[in-house]
Amino acid sequence: MRHLKHRHQLGLKKEHRAAVIATLAASLLEHGRIRTTLAKAKALRPFVERIITMAKKAESVTAERAVAYRRLALARVRNKGAVARLFNDRVSEFKDRSGGYTRIYKLGPRIGDAAEMAVIELIEASDEGYRASRRRSRKKKGSSPPAADASEAPAAGASAAEDASEEDADAGSKQHDSVETVAVTPDSEDVADEAEPGENVTEEVASGEDVDSDGKGKKDS
Repeated sequence: MRHLKHRHQLGLKKEHRAAVIATLAASLLEHGRIRTTLAKAKALRPFVERIITMAKKAESVTAERAVAYRRLALARVRNKGAVARLFNDRVSEFKDRSGGYTRIYKLGPRIGDAAEMAVIELIEASDEGYRASRRRSRKKKGSSPPAADASEAPAAGASAAEDASEEDADAGSKQHDSVETVAVTPDSEDVADEAEPGENVTEEVASGEDVDSDGKGKKDS
């Protein structure tokens, strides 16, 4: 079945369409960049990329097979100068590329008939292309986190709890040590203060005993 085969018709018959595409391909291979309508640029892209692939294959085959590829390209492009320039000069620019030899830029509508215009060009060998833009994915509301994050969350909470308990234990031990030092220091001072009057009391008691003993001695005598 030939489904989805009716593409890039351009409102033209087969012979007319082939002539237009061949002319556009010859201009593109000679100049490297042309301006045309967007529909013609999209129709030209697969056509000219097949011609470039033929030129690449001609580089790695025998001389007889290379001539066959050159004749096939000439039959489709219908321009000896454009085909010769591609096979002799430009083919080295696409040696390291496996596809995507052209690029299309949209220019907007044309004044008069409002046809969409575009520029199609051959990509140079030194062109590295566009860098892929990094877009942050938006999280949907109510979406559950990944399993890896869910498994890491309890571990992080446990480690945080352990750190907090260790900090509390250190703080408690420091506070206990400070309380003990504060409690011991005043007791030692009080003992020292109480010791001095005690000595006086003992001295007085001792002296009183002497008096009593003297008195008793006096009474006895």
